[in-house]
Amino acid sequence: MMSIKNVWSCLCALVIICAFNHSSASAQSADSADFGKTAVSDDSANTIFDQSTTSRIWISGQVNVILQWHPSFSARYSGPNSLKAEAENATSRLLTLYTGAQLTKTTEVLCDVESAGGRGISDALGLAGFTNLDVVRNPTLGSKPYLARLMIRQIISLSNESVDAERGPLALATTLPARRLEVRVGKLSTVDFFDANSVGSDSHLQFMNWTVDNNGAYDYAADTRGYTFGGMVEYESPRYAMRFGEMLMPKVANGLKLDWNLRRARAENIEFELHRGLLGGRKGEIRLLSYVNHANMGSYREAINAFLSRQEDAPDIERSRKQGRVKYGFGVGLEQELSSHLTVFTRWGWNEGSHESFAYTEANNSVAAGVGVKGAYWRRKNDKIGEAFVSNGISGDHRHYLALGGLGFVLGDGALNYGRERIFETYYTLHLWRGVFTSFDVQHITNPGYNRDRGPVLAPGLRLHVDF
Repeated sequence: MMSIKNVWSCLCALVIICAFNHSSASAQSADSADFGKTAVSDDSANTIFDQSTTSRIWISGQVNVILQWHPSFSARYSGPNSLKAEAENATSRLLTLYTGAQLTKTTEVLCDVESAGGRGISDALGLAGFTNLDVVRNPTLGSKPYLARLMIRQIISLSNESVDAERGPLALATTLPARRLEVRVGKLSTVDFFDANSVGSDSHLQFMNWTVDNNGAYDYAADTRGYTFGGMVEYESPRYAMRFGEMLMPKVANGLKLDWNLRRARAENIEFELHRGLLGGRKGEIRLLSYVNHANMGSYREAINAFLSRQEDAPDIERSRKQGRVKYGFGVGLEQELSSHLTVFTRWGWNEGSHESFAYTEANNSVAAGVGVKGAYWRRKNDKIGEAFVSNGISGDHRHYLALGGLGFVLGDGALNYGRERIFETYYTLHLWRGVFTSFDVQHITNPGYNRDRGPVLAPGLRLHVDF
């Protein structure tokens, strides 16, 4: 098996080769190629078609194709929800059409349609930090197009001073009041707005792992495709921002149907964001996150007791579900620019582990740290490179449930010799032409599914991404 050291050596060699072969035209500042601005040449464009900065109508799209594989690895046993120990490969594809309209300077309507096809390795089972964020966790849904986002954005000015804004599929205004309220209502993805950072939240050009791109302990409201209906209010100022969101929860864990009865099921999300890092003179962000989920959740302890008292033939979290149960958690995020080309980030998250993991993944605590480097450092201004490490864990009740043979919606080896799931990921994203990018990614997973009796696993991947 190729070691991480050898893989990283090859990746570094690729960086050096690209740096020597790239023309001097690529040495322009990366700031000149912000997404949404009209491209001036093939070298500076980030989309195949130029995007207007003045039109009230927005139309764009993305194609993201990921091929991942892993060789066979050691496993003393396997269960229904295990990562397969035999060598395998899988390809996922995600197609998105973004549309939007500025009804006025302060009112926008945004609508996105997606098609998710293919599959992930082992059908996205066996890992809390799964290797591909694009994968839909229910492969039986097929690739039929579906409505991903449909929302209204209302901007309410609180000051006369204005600031420039980057235009994109989820925000069309190019100037905004320095102090303002923003209200969004409709269908959306919670993590489009909560727990985001500039170098560790984009699975299309950056990292691919679930618990690197998002806080693994943030069991955010979403259906199985990652979307929900809700509303959010955000206050933004030059010094800090605050946002609050009320979202719908799925009717069952990892379910596609949402519960519209807010008296019994809902999710409150709140985040404070300080626009200041730890280093003077360098950009940075500090984020404090909290959430509370109300849903028809099961109890690990009750499922365990029912099995041990022989009321059930096996631990079954679904049989212990009760409406109105509460699951809450906290998160801290830090993003710090060290130079114009290099930014580091870290995340920490925790949630109470007595009730079942319900919407995102099976993690009760998580800590991650990573670095993103812009290619302008080696005269490849649209290239990106990154490294990240994440360690995920679960509560005592959760691990006892899995050790007795219980199944979650992601995990279930039939037994468990507990150890923290540790993941190292590195990628290189190469800009080929205008909006066409390709990436090489490697993930090394120790104790997959928190099980010392299985792994480690090396999962390389290739990604093709097109923005148009």
